[in-house]
Amino acid sequence: MATIREIAAACNVSISTVSNVFNDKSNVSEDTRQKILDKAKEMSYIPNYMAKNLKRKMTKTIGIITEDLTVFNCAEIVDGINEFFDEQGYTFMLGNLRLYKKYSNDFYHKETYKKRVETELNKMKARQVDGIIYVGAHCRKINYIPQHFPIPLVVAYSFTSHPNIPSVIFNDEEAAYQAVMTLIKNGSRKIGVITGEPFSLHTKERMKGYRRALKDAGIPFRKNLVQDGNWSKTQSIHACRNLMEESVSAIFAMSDIMAGGVYEFTAKEEIEVGTDLDLIGFDDRDVAQAYNPPLTTMALPLNHIGRKSAEIMTRILEHGTDSIQDSIHKINCDLILRDSLRKPN
Repeated sequence: MATIREIAAACNVSISTVSNVFNDKSNVSEDTRQKILDKAKEMSYIPNYMAKNLKRKMTKTIGIITEDLTVFNCAEIVDGINEFFDEQGYTFMLGNLRLYKKYSNDFYHKETYKKRVETELNKMKARQVDGIIYVGAHCRKINYIPQHFPIPLVVAYSFTSHPNIPSVIFNDEEAAYQAVMTLIKNGSRKIGVITGEPFSLHTKERMKGYRRALKDAGIPFRKNLVQDGNWSKTQSIHACRNLMEESVSAIFAMSDIMAGGVYEFTAKEEIEVGTDLDLIGFDDRDVAQAYNPPLTTMALPLNHIGRKSAEIMTRILEHGTDSIQDSIHKINCDLILRDSLRKPN
């Protein structure tokens, strides 16, 4: 790992100039600032937050920025953060970007809202918080979190490519693997899968888990048992029809919403879920318990993601960045067993 002295030498500037850039002081030209930041990135420099905190008294206050509190995952993650901070004697300030409310799903795929994120980060920093936890509204790679921010950053429910910004997400691949292995252990060998959007990170990771489970069980992969549901209940109805024409005995739906399409199709065809067909969903949304029969599903570890994010933040502040070994921390999901699985003979 590079030092400030090495970066200063590489940029042919003084150590104090490099320090001013990392401490966000304004007495450095924009060209010099960018040169230093680029060189720091190239040399994999990681700021020593512990040393910075020794120079100023810690407030034990953390900023939490959510992309949108109205999205189903955010509130439970924030509650997990809150729960951990209460136990450790920390407080927090909450900022809500409301990106989904303002821009719908568009913001997941664009970086046009980068300035809004930077503005909120700087507002939090100006309030003298010791660090910031950024809570994504959708699990994905985020490219607009600044790498060299003057206080620690942790990302929850999303991730960055920056090794100095720890991220906490759930383990999509392992969750899908466990779901499909459950169907196999329940007696199914012809297992259909209804996928989300083809280019979605969730779809790709869950397909890895699906295929790994089949391989471990010695079951050949069949492309015609993979049907696109596009995260849509309507499209999953058509996907279910195609799978039932292939005489599958079980379906893994990559979301509880798409599992709703399976329920709707099977009800019309007088196929009984939990008797004639095994079904497992994903997310453990409230609707999962309202289906008839209630849906077996993989529950997202939202509270755990929040707690882990808070734990990483406090560890950085109290023990330094070297105390964090991994840049991405994956939390396993829990299988919630309900009556959409057939009773073993």
